[in-house]
Order: sequence, then structure tokens, then C-alpha cells
Amino acid sequence: MSPSRFLGKSVLYLAAFSAIFPMVWTAINAFKNRVDIVTPTPLFIFTPTLDNFAYVLGRDSVAAGLVNSVIAAGGSVLIGALLGLPAAYAIARYPNRWSADIQFFVLSLRFLPPVAVAIPLMVIWLDLGFYDTRLSLIVTYTLLTLATVIWLGVPAFARVPKEVEEAARVDGYGPYAVFFLIALPIASRSLIGAVAFAFVLVWNEFLIALMLTTSDAKTLPIVASELTQLGRDVPWGILNASVVLLSIPPLLLIGILSGLLNNAFRRKSN
Repeated sequence: MSPSRFLGKSVLYLAAFSAIFPMVWTAINAFKNRVDIVTPTPLFIFTPTLDNFAYVLGRDSVAAGLVNSVIAAGGSVLIGALLGLPAAYAIARYPNRWSADIQFFVLSLRFLPPVAVAIPLMVIWLDLGFYDTRLSLIVTYTLLTLATVIWLGVPAFARVPKEVEEAARVDGYGPYAVFFLIALPIASRSLIGAVAFAFVLVWNEFLIALMLTTSDAKTLPIVASELTQLGRDVPWGILNASVVLLSIPPLLLIGILSGLLNNAFRRKSN
């Protein structure tokens, strides 16, 4: 093996280890008692416990936060996909002099810090009487998912061969049939990744949810942050368990979408 190739693989393995190790260590600490976590020497051999998970799952606020997160994130991603995918296809297939400006505007929505979005929206929802409601979260999150879906959807549709769509039109397909039956299935792999990425972004959103909710519509990241306390007695085991449980729904969604996509391509290959 050449030195350059060895160096490249070493950097790749180091980057992978840097990304995976914190997640693995968090999962390990979720099964530890607090005394095993705060020891000066890290413990790799310990007696595991499920008390941390039992404490988190036994709180009513966690169940309410889970329901709020599923409704807010799921609803915003669904609306973002229904509106964003046709918009991305229109920008990719029917460009005009405003297409570049539209794409830049959509992308600029992701440039803004969350507080710049949350403060004006908080004032709006307070004036309308929808502050601390799931509706306000869904509408606010839709702005984020719509921007992400359009931003990632435009290059996905641009990679669809125009010849395939032209052949479909010759066969009598209308514009809607071309979109739903031709362009959407061909670009589905990239589009599923865009939808999953949008879901992960809004599922983990903290600052916007913190500023737009107080009690009734608190999402799971807000509830998880409330499981800790200031001072020296931070319940690290409970905090790690909440992080693990918070990460499960996005991982399940990505796994389900990947499985559906693999099955679809397997049927096509057969």
C-alpha cells in the first residue's frame, strides 16, 4: 500500500471514529449509574442498569413531548414535501430569469440563525392567539422543511434525463403524469434523503421550539433538556438516556425509508 493511500485511509478511519465514538459513549453511559459516570477513570466494565430509561419513559412530560414532536415534525415534513417537491421540479424543469433568485432565497432561509426566525414568529403567534400550540410549530417548521426540500430537490430533478420525460410525452403523458410517474420515481432516492434530512432537522430543533412553546406544545428536545438540573448533581445517566431515546425516531424513519427504497429498486431489478 502506497503512503498516500495509507494516509488517506487513516484520515478516513479517524474521521469515522470521531463521529461514531461520541454516540457509542453516550449509549454506554445511558446504562450506567451516576457513580460509574463521574469516576476520574472511565469504566468500560460495569453493572448495567435500566433505571435511567425507566425514569425517562415514566414521566408524563416525555410522552406529551413525544406526541408533540411527532405531530409537529411529521406534519411539517408532509406539508413541506407536498409543496416543495412540485416547486423543486418546476424550478429544475422550467427555469426562468427568477429561478436563480428563488433558489438563493430558499437557501437563505437556512442561513438565518434560528433566533432571527423565532422572535418575529413568536410576536406573530402571540398576536394571533396561537402561541404555544402545535399549529404554530407546524407552520414554523414548514418554513424550514420547505426550504430544505426545495434546496435538495432541485438538483435531484435536474439529474432526471430529459429524454425519458420527452418519450413519456410522446406516449401521451400529460405534465402531471410525467411528474408523478416518471420524474418522481427516478429521483426518489435523492428525494427520500431530502425528506429524511428535513425531518431530522426539525425533530432536533431546539431554540425555535423553546421560544414558541411554554407548556402545552413542548417538544421532546425541550423536555429532554428539562431532565437535567444546574449544580453539581447533574443526572448524567438520565441525560444520556434521554439523548438515546431522542435519537431513536429519526433513525427508525431513515431505516424504514431506506428499506422501502431498497425494496422498490429490488423489484425493478427483478
